[in-house]
Amino acid sequence: MKKDIRSLTYGELENEIKALGLPRFRAGQIYRWLHVSLVESFEEMTDLPKSLRQSLNDNFVIFGCTIEMKLVSEYDSTIKYLFALNDGEVIETVLMKYKYGYTVCVSSQVGCRMGCKFCASTLGGVVRSLLPSEILGQVYAVERDNGIRVSHIVMMGMGEPLDNFDNVMRFLQLVTDEKGQNIGMRHISLSTCGIVPKIYELMDKNLQLTLSVSLHAPNDEIRSSMMPVNNAYNIEKLMSACREYAKKTSRRISFEYALVRGVNDTAACAAELASRLGGMLCHVNLIPVNEVKETKCRESYPETVKKFADVLSSKGITVTVRRKLGADINAACGQLRRSRTANNSATGERN
Repeated sequence: MKKDIRSLTYGELENEIKALGLPRFRAGQIYRWLHVSLVESFEEMTDLPKSLRQSLNDNFVIFGCTIEMKLVSEYDSTIKYLFALNDGEVIETVLMKYKYGYTVCVSSQVGCRMGCKFCASTLGGVVRSLLPSEILGQVYAVERDNGIRVSHIVMMGMGEPLDNFDNVMRFLQLVTDEKGQNIGMRHISLSTCGIVPKIYELMDKNLQLTLSVSLHAPNDEIRSSMMPVNNAYNIEKLMSACREYAKKTSRRISFEYALVRGVNDTAACAAELASRLGGMLCHVNLIPVNEVKETKCRESYPETVKKFADVLSSKGITVTVRRKLGADINAACGQLRRSRTANNSATGERN
């Protein structure tokens, strides 16, 4: 079986090249082609002898992403991609442009097993986790398609990153490698719904990324009704892990809070949330929920969002309200794949 060459670290690639009886400097050339020039085939590595390119083709494979669908927002130039993988599965990726540069929101799994009530990604469950090369491939495909260099990455697309822990850690190692993309760890955000044991495991690695915790409720009753993961790791356990994480890493935690009309958006919920977070190195990112027709979640009214934010601020909690991007192109994760899956089911095609 051919090896996944883009998932290899630089040291591992050196060992593979040595095993082929080749000089070490070839590893540097190949690594640059893969992670700087972003080639999609060994034939594009034009400064390598033809015999070496053939040997690479015989022993390795380059996994990437192929654009199946591309939607561009008329309002803010946000671009949403539906990428096809080597096995025919599809994932979603979003490119957002800010004053400071380009941010890519990547997926870590095909689908999601977490079952959050307001999310389209989880409606069909999880198919499989992505390889490091397939997570990288999203960044590289976006850069190739737009002729840009990405400056920031958010792992908030389809899937639960900590449910694909080992592959995500290798992806982070590769994308921050100074020989490759060299994206600073402080420019990367990783989102989790709250898998407590993996938060502790991540904490022990002491990475300088931003941990974003999808909280979405101030108490167990509401959170369990919205997020099944809370039945395994309740808010008390989650908050304890977050406090330890912030203390050890000295990194501020971002709590994501999707406001659902009439469910978790009252002033009382805001006051309870402030009490939960008091004294922690954190901030709250309020998100007007993305309405998905398969769910009953409805977006909070603007005046409700403002009142919720005001309550948090009055209690000394740093709070922001996320600006909605790509609303006209279903930029929320899972919606485009869900639509494609439904269309294929209707016509009898493979998902």
